[in-house]
Amino acid sequence: MRIALLEDEHEQAQHIQSILSEKGHHCDSFPTGQSFLGAVLHRSYDLIILDWQIPDMTGIEVLENIRAQLNWPVPAVFLTQRDSETDIVRALDAGADDYIAKPARAAELVARINALARRSNPEIEKEVLVYGPFEINTNQRIILLHGEPLTLTDKDFDLTLFLFQNQGRLLTREMLLERVWGLTRDINTRTVDTHMSRLRRRLGLNPENGFRIKTIYQRGYRLEAIKPGDANEIRNDDTANA
Repeated sequence: MRIALLEDEHEQAQHIQSILSEKGHHCDSFPTGQSFLGAVLHRSYDLIILDWQIPDMTGIEVLENIRAQLNWPVPAVFLTQRDSETDIVRALDAGADDYIAKPARAAELVARINALARRSNPEIEKEVLVYGPFEINTNQRIILLHGEPLTLTDKDFDLTLFLFQNQGRLLTREMLLERVWGLTRDINTRTVDTHMSRLRRRLGLNPENGFRIKTIYQRGYRLEAIKPGDANEIRNDDTANA
């Protein structure tokens, strides 16, 4: 998973990053609320971890900003020394999914993060996923549109599955290269653009089928559910930008 960590104590941040890295997670650390917000609102993270006491604002304020501005419910965990019942309730009311008191034990931290990731996307383990007229069989690696099988390459299938499982979420080109292609080094992101342009045509992503791939300028893509009645307002202008 890609994880964003809000922690202003450098040694503590390095310790948490080391724990998560050993378990195969990628963790970016930010020392201030503003730098954390800038990253989470403009990049793609699977989960966020927040401290409560930070220099420029509280972790609660950071989370409230994220919940108000981000268009998908990124799982959020508080990791803080504040452990009173009042604090825990306040964090949960602000939109936190879990609350861990410092000092966090490595095994517990990893277990809770993994459990939260499973709960936040229960469809990952399903064999057949249905999204409107689209039916995705993850075992047979087949996608049906209105009951008819689509002709797709293996990479087309992987990309389609990832898009639907992250519907409504901004997915950067770098994240798609990492999660779909398995590439972590810097390469030409035109690979993603080419596949997206082709996928729009092959999947029939249009208002009549209830979905479109939206190009987010200089950032990435987002699969959006749309209503057939919005066809007059929605045009596939993404193709020109892909």
